[in-house]
Amino acid sequence: MVSQSEIIGQSISRIDGPDKVTGETLYTADVILPGMLTGKILRSPHPHARIRRFDTTAARAVPG
Repeated sequence: MVSQSEIIGQSISRIDGPDKVTGETLYTADVILPGMLTGKILRSPHPHARIRRFDTTAARAVPG
């Protein structure tokens, strides 16, 4: 193990640095799996408004 006195004042290269700057790093948002579904958050354009009804017909038509 490296002691702190050996590190202080020195520039240390990050292991993941080259992959990040070249665009080779794989992030979770980049992963696409077979049969994967996505969701969306819908926000009201009217703050503090009361929701009177919510039409779930299209959502219920999707299998799963």
